[in-house]
Amino acid sequence: MKFYIEDLLVYFPYAYIYPEQYSYMLALKRSLDVGGPCILEMPSGTGKTVSLLSLISSYQLKNPSVKLVYCSRTVPEIEQATEEARRVINYRNSELGASAPKTLCMSMSSRRNLCIHPRVSEERESRTVDSLCRDLTTPWARANPNSEKCKYFENFEEKGQELLLEGVYTLEDLKEYGYKNGMCPYFLSRHMINFANIVIFSYQYLLDPKIASLISSSFPSNSIVVFDEAHNIDNVCINSLSINIDNRVLESSSKNITKINHTLENLKKVDEQRLKQEYLRLVQGLARSGSTQSEELSADPVLPSDVIQEAVPGNIRKAEHFISLMRRVIDYLKSRLRSQMVISESPMAFLQSLYHATQISSKTLRFCSARLSSLLRTLKITDVNQFSGISLIADFATLVGTYNSGFLIIIEPYYQKGANQFDPIFQFCCLDASIGMKPIFEKYRSVVITSGTLSPLEMYTKMLNFRPTMIERLSMSLNRNCICPCILTRGSDQISISTKFDVRSDTAVVRNYGSLLVETSAIVPDGIICFFTSYSYMEQIVSVWNEMGLLNNILTNKLIFVETSDPAESALALQNYKKACDSGRGAVLLSVARGKVSEGIDFDNQYGRCVILYGIPYINTESRVLRARLEFLRDKYQIKENEFLTFDAMRTASQCVGRVIRGKQDYGIMIFADKRYNRLDKRSKLPQWILQFCQPQHLNLSTDMAIQLSKQFLREMGQPFSREEQLGKSLWSLEHIEKQPTSKPPTTTNNITNNNNGNTNNGNHTNDAMQL
Repeated sequence: MKFYIEDLLVYFPYAYIYPEQYSYMLALKRSLDVGGPCILEMPSGTGKTVSLLSLISSYQLKNPSVKLVYCSRTVPEIEQATEEARRVINYRNSELGASAPKTLCMSMSSRRNLCIHPRVSEERESRTVDSLCRDLTTPWARANPNSEKCKYFENFEEKGQELLLEGVYTLEDLKEYGYKNGMCPYFLSRHMINFANIVIFSYQYLLDPKIASLISSSFPSNSIVVFDEAHNIDNVCINSLSINIDNRVLESSSKNITKINHTLENLKKVDEQRLKQEYLRLVQGLARSGSTQSEELSADPVLPSDVIQEAVPGNIRKAEHFISLMRRVIDYLKSRLRSQMVISESPMAFLQSLYHATQISSKTLRFCSARLSSLLRTLKITDVNQFSGISLIADFATLVGTYNSGFLIIIEPYYQKGANQFDPIFQFCCLDASIGMKPIFEKYRSVVITSGTLSPLEMYTKMLNFRPTMIERLSMSLNRNCICPCILTRGSDQISISTKFDVRSDTAVVRNYGSLLVETSAIVPDGIICFFTSYSYMEQIVSVWNEMGLLNNILTNKLIFVETSDPAESALALQNYKKACDSGRGAVLLSVARGKVSEGIDFDNQYGRCVILYGIPYINTESRVLRARLEFLRDKYQIKENEFLTFDAMRTASQCVGRVIRGKQDYGIMIFADKRYNRLDKRSKLPQWILQFCQPQHLNLSTDMAIQLSKQFLREMGQPFSREEQLGKSLWSLEHIEKQPTSKPPTTTNNITNNNNGNTNNGNHTNDAMQL
């Protein structure tokens, strides 16, 4: 269908549109017109991705120079977004016919997901694939007539530079194109993203400085950057600028230094001219030049605005001098890790201590990462994975020499169980997520932060330190309530239930939690997902359930599968869980909040009819890194400790329960099993699309009351229904559009009629009609 949003003709690839989709596109369009960042929260399963892509692809028709950079978290989400883009672009082009512009939509991922070399693609570790790929593609390896070469890369170098593709390419499409044309999909995608109208890839390609400097640094400033599923974007920014070092890393670094020194001595005997050329290049500066493969060895771990573009200091221009400096840095770190006391200090204090001990200045440290890359390139070393230890030390040296505020150094001795020794760790912690986002906000005209679980939205503006041009929090429009939230505060014996530390191990609480699952498994069809606050608590409570005989009672109703910390075991458990649901036997999946199941897996339809959240998933407050971040947020952004901890716990809880609702034709029960959810300060931080179904009868329930409410809900959901009854009367159909003159776009204030006189910013348009 086609319709106007203000003065923009939007091509939407479906015959119906939900009011929340329209409101979402309206807010997005106004934000793009004004420019700047915006925050948009839209209910899960209501077509957020297709709405976003439809609006922006139509916006590109009026602004052909605009590029869309769409970032998501996982490979399945990237693939899903690319398929939605294919649907949108195909519909738009079919409507425009011969006048349709040439469009290229390109998804991108790592070598491991795109490699088609017979030997290299068999490897499962990303670092191994990267290392083997470099062995086959570096200029010096290709110049050697006796070395093995990658024919796919050779064909790309010969023909790929002149290619101009058109259409939509998923990761599988790229691999298929590579097989068909004998061309490397990875390097083809890296080359073509500079020409693509729509680029879809992972967060790291924009937020990780080492990757962004190679992949996305050439994107134009008028690009539209979208961070989808961005509820954890602050953690991504912090992790990309944080480094952990232990004794194993230091020992590996020492071995790397010895090997580099040995290779250097051999080079002096056979080709000393190569070292002289490197010295001259360093005198002229660190401006990058050369092929894509050589650039990949010289990426900086700091943000682009902080990279030094000047000559390397004279005391590390010669390779032997640089090796000597790195030895001193490693020895100093080893001496710091011998401490059996917890040490917390600022980067400035660390630099002063380092200077007194080694006479190494902060400016010299800033060049370490680039200088190491130059040396490895000069020595023609391609196995970067083998030198990961010394690379990590060089990255740390560059970061600590560059940044003073927003970072902290914490040295912790970890006691090893069963051994009378300490295993200390040196942590260079980024505390300020806004450092990673600042270059994005400054460079790109429009930045969209969106997800289904961003509440409270104002917290992100504080943590990321920006002022949005648009904030929108949308609810879900339905005729019948397909979500049944239950706030469970006590068991059938009227004893309060909670996972607070002082009562979580109480026998009555554990028994009530088990009885809840027994009774729920008896009435709920298909799949039930249970989330615990941690692996240790799940193991503890399941063990007690087994002793009480509750697990046998559950097994009479459904099979039981458990998520573990081992990815392979968890994948097998998830696969068998879905088999049990498909067969009609039904199953219970015991998993952990913040685990793989809680983030990247959708349990639509029969895979998730009920989710039970045992307790509030607070993050471990014993972590010194977390304490340091809480203190920083309090001092810098006036965010109270309890405010952040509650915010973080509730966004995790929203992610967990949101797994069971993946569309308007889906339905599910959400049981919040902890008395603390009944408090307004906790409950109010849930997304609007959950709160709108949380009526007084859903609050302060006992187990018996929750089971009775669930039975009634399931009976209602089991009744025959029409499409309009399930999706809501507020569908805007193609027939409605055809009745209106397309030459004159409607005014936006009359597009939605609701109980708030057309005000779409508050999201209160449930069950209201969308009209022209």
